Amino acid sequence: MKGSILARRIAVATFAGALGAARALGAEALPPSDDAKIRAVIREYERAWLANDEEGVLRLFTEDAVLLPHHGVEPRVGKKAARAFWFPKSGAPTAVTELSHTIDETGGSGDIAYLRGHSRVAWTSGTGADAKKSGNEGTLLVLLRRQPDGSWRISHQMWDDPPNQTR
Repeated sequence: MKGSILARRIAVATFAGALGAARALGAEALPPSDDAKIRAVIREYERAWLANDEEGVLRLFTEDAVLLPHHGVEPRVGKKAARAFWFPKSGAPTAVTELSHTIDETGGSGDIAYLRGHSRVAWTSGTGADAKKSGNEGTLLVLLRRQPDGSWRISHQMWDDPPNQTR
């Protein structure tokens, strides 16, 4: 547990450091066109999950992306680890049935951007009589990196939710 708390603190410090460094170097704030692109990434993320499109979800992340799950779960580093975490090959089939985000703030500088907000998600695990519906709401922090083609991809994603909440 101590290792996961330390890893989470390091990740938060990395977020803050990256944004603070960009500002300290005098990099200009992101133009409105980048803000629109960043918001579009989150909307595409929602669409991909609601379509249960594994490749569509993972396409939105950098190769070295870091997931920082809720409840002190160890970070998952890289697309391969994200795939194993979200789309395990074993276990009951799971389908996301609801996913929405409210975006409370976007910002950034240069080639780094962030998005802060809230999320609401619901899913069904299993099939038939064994199907179980679950869901939760929580906060979200996403760090994005501009790609060479000018698009934005998620490099870090952190979320939380209340423990043991079922819908």
